[in-house]
Amino acid sequence: MIVGDGKVKTFSTYGPVNPEEHYVVSRAEELADFISRVKLGRYIVIFAPRQTGKTTFFQWALDALASNASETYFPIELNFEVYEGYTASDFYGSLYQRICREIGRVYQKRQDVPSEILKQLLEDTKLTDHIAMMEFFEQLGETLGDEKLVLIIDEFDGIPQDAMRGFLRALRSIYVQRSTQQCPYSVGIVGVKNVTQLNLDRSISPFNIQDEFSLPNFTLEQVHELLAQYTDEVGQAFTPEVVKSIHRQTAGHPFLVNRFAQILTEEMAIPKNETIQMAHFAEAHTQLLEETNVNINHLITNIRRNPRFESILMRIASYESGIRFNPYDEIIDELATYGVITKGNDKMCEILNPIYQQHIMQAFKPLVNGLEHEYFPEDTHQGLTDYLTPTNQIRMEMLLDNFQDFIARAGFRILLVPDTPKEFVGQYLLYAYLDQFVQLIQGHIYLEGQTGRGKIDLAIFHNAKKYIVETKIWEGPRSYKSGKKQLVSYLKLEGVNKGYYVVFDHRAEPEPRTETETIGGLTIRSYVIPVVQEIPSQQA
Repeated sequence: MIVGDGKVKTFSTYGPVNPEEHYVVSRAEELADFISRVKLGRYIVIFAPRQTGKTTFFQWALDALASNASETYFPIELNFEVYEGYTASDFYGSLYQRICREIGRVYQKRQDVPSEILKQLLEDTKLTDHIAMMEFFEQLGETLGDEKLVLIIDEFDGIPQDAMRGFLRALRSIYVQRSTQQCPYSVGIVGVKNVTQLNLDRSISPFNIQDEFSLPNFTLEQVHELLAQYTDEVGQAFTPEVVKSIHRQTAGHPFLVNRFAQILTEEMAIPKNETIQMAHFAEAHTQLLEETNVNINHLITNIRRNPRFESILMRIASYESGIRFNPYDEIIDELATYGVITKGNDKMCEILNPIYQQHIMQAFKPLVNGLEHEYFPEDTHQGLTDYLTPTNQIRMEMLLDNFQDFIARAGFRILLVPDTPKEFVGQYLLYAYLDQFVQLIQGHIYLEGQTGRGKIDLAIFHNAKKYIVETKIWEGPRSYKSGKKQLVSYLKLEGVNKGYYVVFDHRAEPEPRTETETIGGLTIRSYVIPVVQEIPSQQA
């Protein structure tokens, strides 16, 4: 934990990470892939949502290129974030000044000075538009000789709209000529949006030569690599279940992984001689769900941009039929661009990770649904002790039986819950009901499992025991049965011997049922709960 200069290494969630100051994931395979494309002279479009480690990754790539002994690369990094709102002429003028400064930094790092010819070129040049830029790069390539200019442009989305087309066409023209002194030799364009998704005339692509590179989230092995660095230096270990749970809850999102680690190692005051256990994980998870940070604020801002996002996101989460990932659909394209959804292995839409899914549910859940005081019967003891055993375990069957009764008591009034699509109101209320209960008994609730289609798995952690509730919307007998098998498989994976299955039936003639079965040696308690479709005044 203490590095050579006396500083303490930390898990970083802000800005580029530095191996001398932070615990880092090396991303060796990804770096090798990217550098191999640069060596081939590719013009690369790098797509990844915000706070996924793009800037750090490409700084490492530039460092690797600068230290390459077999070939001489001249790497320059630019950032277009500041140019939003600029005119094209002001953009090119400022761009040239920044290129000159970056060239100076390269020579300073090499402890060298530019040639007189290069100095003269930089003094004589004035960039006014994309044509002048092409001519400058041609002259720069001749001046650099055997050195290959590699240009990395971060936050490309900030480029002024009236400069974008000409800028991209200029790069395309340089690329297709493929001269021996092509300059830039390789280009990396980094942004939230893919270049093909920018606001351009779709009839003609100004940049149809890109090699697309996707920076993936951390794998389970990389999460283990990151946390193991802390363990090696401090001596405090994480149980394997905690490591797996961090990866599962975050899907390897770099910011969320590091934030989890920050909470566990820096903010919870766990003694350093104590192994970090699932009880600690559950507490950290609750903190992450309740806090505001730049990543979650960005997520919530994006999902509220369009009123249609709510129904799309809840349909992805709640219906087994799901929504096919269609990049040409404007809504799906936007949600993917913002890093909210992704394409699953089955080519269907998935919410990026369980933490995002739970924040999405909280964001769309009304602050007050008007039924809170009716969740439990009036004769329920204070603190809901009726639903706890003498050994402080949750009586889950009794708790869900009561929820089933509550939905029946509420009847059509559940359709009056504000700002809630009626097809999802059952799941909203179940989450709100369990969330209120868990808070009162000082437990923890979070979404478990994959964020795929057709089901929402709720995990309750209380008094060192995990309870799993799977919830779905009725889509037929076959789906109902397959859901039980999915739950059994998941319970075995988690080492839990009993699970709870709640299905909301929206049909005009629902078939309520409650049944307890033994499947694969495990106990499954199932509920099919009718959901009223219309308030009385609307019924025929």
